Amino acid sequence: MSRIEQLIGEIEEYIDSCKYQALSNNTKIIVNKEELEELLVELRLRVPDEIKQYQKIISNQDAILNEARYQADNMIQEATAQTNELVNEHEIMQRAYATANQIVEDAKIQAQSIIDAAVGDANNIRQGAILYTDDMLRNVQNIISNTMGDAQERLGSFLSAMQSSYDVVTANRNELSQDMNSPSPEGMMGPEA
Repeated sequence: MSRIEQLIGEIEEYIDSCKYQALSNNTKIIVNKEELEELLVELRLRVPDEIKQYQKIISNQDAILNEARYQADNMIQEATAQTNELVNEHEIMQRAYATANQIVEDAKIQAQSIIDAAVGDANNIRQGAILYTDDMLRNVQNIISNTMGDAQERLGSFLSAMQSSYDVVTANRNELSQDMNSPSPEGMMGPEA
């Protein structure tokens, strides 16, 4: 298991361990911002390291291809050596040419087969690394999206509560303003009272 997978697991465990916000129908949680940010920072730092590892795997493609070329060159050298030996013998010169050509042709076919297999293996490794990295990034993206959604909901609830308080204060001030503008009971009775 890679460190990125471990971090994603830790983030999920942390989210599961958070307390639910009061009156939230168990849909909103209270998150320690610093803890979550620490996990996300470490996750951001780890992603480039894992990508470098996959790049190393992909760079092994060159080593595989070089080994295939090395084997192909050796086969061609052996075929050339055999050809030279056969050509040097006069009485079997025609047979030597035919055999040498066949050996060179077989060596080329085998070398091409080794190179094709190496390229196929390298491409499969590269594709696997790309798919794995994309899967990890999708998980990170989902975590960030969920965190942003939760934060937006909390902000919306806070603004709604503030608007409600503002409306109550405004209504109270309007009531006071009306009381100040209406005549007092003493003023209504006049000076005779």
